[in-house]
Amino acid sequence: MVRPKRNAQQNDLQEAIKETAWRQIAEFGAPTLSLRAIARELGITAPAIYNYFPRRDDLVTALIIDAYTSLGDSQLAALESVPPNDLAGNLQAAGIAYRQWALKNPQRYQLIFGTPIPGYVAPFEKVLASGARSLGVLVGAVEALRKAGRLNVDDFPQVKPGYEEAFAVWKNYGGETDVVSLSVAVLIWSHVHGLVSLEIVGNVPPFGPDGDALYLYELNLVKKQFIKAQ
Repeated sequence: MVRPKRNAQQNDLQEAIKETAWRQIAEFGAPTLSLRAIARELGITAPAIYNYFPRRDDLVTALIIDAYTSLGDSQLAALESVPPNDLAGNLQAAGIAYRQWALKNPQRYQLIFGTPIPGYVAPFEKVLASGARSLGVLVGAVEALRKAGRLNVDDFPQVKPGYEEAFAVWKNYGGETDVVSLSVAVLIWSHVHGLVSLEIVGNVPPFGPDGDALYLYELNLVKKQFIKAQ
C-alpha cells in the first residue's frame, strides 16, 4: 500500500510544479521561468524539483507537450457534434475549436506558437507526436475533402524539391496523408493562426471587443477557397 501512495504523491508534485510554472508564465512571461522560483513557491528544495525536471528546458518541453495534448483533445472533442460525412462541418468545427482553445489558454497557445524562449530548442523527437496530433483533425478534414473529390486545389503550387523528408516525418507521426492535403492544411492553419495571435494580444479593435465576426468570416473564406460545391 505504500508504493501507490508514494507514486501518487510524486505525480501530484509533478503536476503542482507544472501548474506553478504556468502561473509564473502568465505573470512574468515564459523567458523568466525559473526552477528555483517554482521550488520557493511550492515550499520545496531546489534538489527536490530537479528530481522531476533536471533543467528548465526539461520543464518547458513538458509544458509544450501538455499544451499540444490539450489542443489535440479540444480538436477531437469538436468533432463529436458533427456528422462524419459533413466534411465542410468538420473543417468549420476544427477552426472554431482552435480559436476557443487559444482564447481559453493564451499562455499555452503562446508557448507553442508564439515568441520562442531565448536559448530553448524544443527536442524534435519528443514534441512531434503531440504536435502532429494537435493538428491531425485539421489535416484529416482536408484529406477527407480531397478523397471525396471536393478539395479545390487545381492551381495549387507544387511542393519544392528537398522537402519530401518533412512530409515523410509527418506520416510517421500523423498518419498517411497526401502531400497536397498536408500543404493545404498548413496554409489554412496559417490563416487562422494569424487572426488568433492578433486577437490574443488585443490587436483587432475595429471589429469590437472580440474577433468572432472576423474569425467566422475568415473561416467562410477558407471554405469558399478550398471546398468545391456539391
